[in-house]
Amino acid sequence: MLTVTSLSRSFGDHRVLDDVSFTVRPGRMTGFLGANGSGKTTTMRIILGVLAAHGGTVSWHGREMTPAQRRRFGYMPEERGLYPKMKVAEQIRWMGRLHGLDDVTARAATRRLLDRLELTDRAGDRLEELSLGNQQRAQVAAALVHDPMMLVLDEPFSGLDPLAVDIVLDVLRERAAAGVPVLFSSHQLSLVERLCDDVVIISGGSISASGTREELRARYGTTRFELVVGADAGWVRDEPGIRVLSVDGPRAVFEPVEGAGGGRRVLETALRRGEVRGFVPVVPSLEEIFKEAV
Repeated sequence: MLTVTSLSRSFGDHRVLDDVSFTVRPGRMTGFLGANGSGKTTTMRIILGVLAAHGGTVSWHGREMTPAQRRRFGYMPEERGLYPKMKVAEQIRWMGRLHGLDDVTARAATRRLLDRLELTDRAGDRLEELSLGNQQRAQVAAALVHDPMMLVLDEPFSGLDPLAVDIVLDVLRERAAAGVPVLFSSHQLSLVERLCDDVVIISGGSISASGTREELRARYGTTRFELVVGADAGWVRDEPGIRVLSVDGPRAVFEPVEGAGGGRRVLETALRRGEVRGFVPVVPSLEEIFKEAV
């Protein structure tokens, strides 16, 4: 388990990180969310040892992280860091050798990853000859080639088409299922919602929310209800004690006004008026939680 405790970092007079703490648990996908300039990349670079913290610690299974342990991490920076003139397979194999693999092992791992990421037919091409999406897949392969004990990925889905997103998602899920902790940032909140077990939200250099998806939904979700009736639901607009959020034909979404008795009265009215096909609480999306948290 990776534990980040009270990290702080400044650039000149600007404090970029202030008391940042969270954990990334084995076998779980943790989404690291925040607006541009919120401190995500700085935090990741401190975890990897690329930057030094001005305060706080990064520990691995309860002990302060060592350089040897960091070398066993897989890191994918937001800016593509591979060499454009090198051939794809040659470059990934070379990255494996840098992480201590012998040549036979590095070649075998490269072949497996290129096949898994559907890049085998581009193995002999120079990186600069690939589309941006295929370059991103090659970058993912470079982060995975040495079978890392943890993954730290900064915007791994950037530039990927929907098919490529699914391929990369499957690869990352396989690593998590094998017990590898995975920390990744993304602005694509719908993907984070599909993929993540845990979520950490950073705003202005401080953690504003963290927990499982279910915990965050319970903490930040307002009480909303969706009513589906057998006819037009426009009558809901005239009901007292609620705030109507949307009406679309037979479907209405509303939230009770505080102290107004919840949604029971609306349901009772709907039953008196005719058929009720559905009445359920509305689970907030990760995008709604993110907006409220920051």
